[in-house]
Amino acid sequence: MQNPKIVFFDIDDTIYRKYTDTLRPSVGEALAALKQRGILTAIATGRPPVAIPAKVKTLIQEAGIDMLVTINGQYIEFQGKTLQHYPIAAAEAAAVCDFLAQQNIAYAFVNNAEISVSEETGWAREALSRIVSSYQVDAHYYRRQPVYQLLAFYTQEHDSPIDAAVAQMGFKTVRWHENAVDILRQEGSKARGIGHAIGKLGIDMKDVMAFGDSFNDVEMMQAVGFGVAMGNGEESVKALADYVCPSVDEDGVLRGLQDLGVI
Repeated sequence: MQNPKIVFFDIDDTIYRKYTDTLRPSVGEALAALKQRGILTAIATGRPPVAIPAKVKTLIQEAGIDMLVTINGQYIEFQGKTLQHYPIAAAEAAAVCDFLAQQNIAYAFVNNAEISVSEETGWAREALSRIVSSYQVDAHYYRRQPVYQLLAFYTQEHDSPIDAAVAQMGFKTVRWHENAVDILRQEGSKARGIGHAIGKLGIDMKDVMAFGDSFNDVEMMQAVGFGVAMGNGEESVKALADYVCPSVDEDGVLRGLQDLGVI
């Protein structure tokens, strides 16, 4: 695909290395080149706006990124204004929280402006330290604020039983840390968020390109017109992609766009 109308970029391990707080200058070069060609630029991330790293926030402003698809597609902004959002019903959030509490599993609530945990635990503290500098503690946060996604803090060995239980409640999990998962409605994904957002802009999915690397990018890779996986990405994501570019540490976004003839 040489002429996409909009290109979406995941954040972590696609344009930014969270464990080293590294954002390579080549990303800005790539975004500027897209702008010069009149191609819209967008972020598609599992992070909420409040947890977007400072370096990426600066990039968004300086590069004039047009759209933010955040919280795995549950909260979307276009040119600084809310375009679409999908809050979880309070009764549904309560059911998931009751189940997790019965399993002695700490959980958290995510909306666009803040994160609130049910209790302070070592796993919660360590996982959240990777994405936010502060958070609230309120096990009933959902009663007073909109919630777009839940987090739960447990190890991989518990995935199968918890996946099955939350599936019966209409939810799914996506692991993003050795001790943490996202919990969102089964129909929720970056792909759904992108689809609704571009529809409002009059853009067809066949004219969309997306870069990603991890499990929450699977639906996006399957849905867009052209999916690009990072060289450092999960093998399952690479298998679905139309093209695999170099790794994030090797200026993958810039080189991928150049190799594909987009810029």
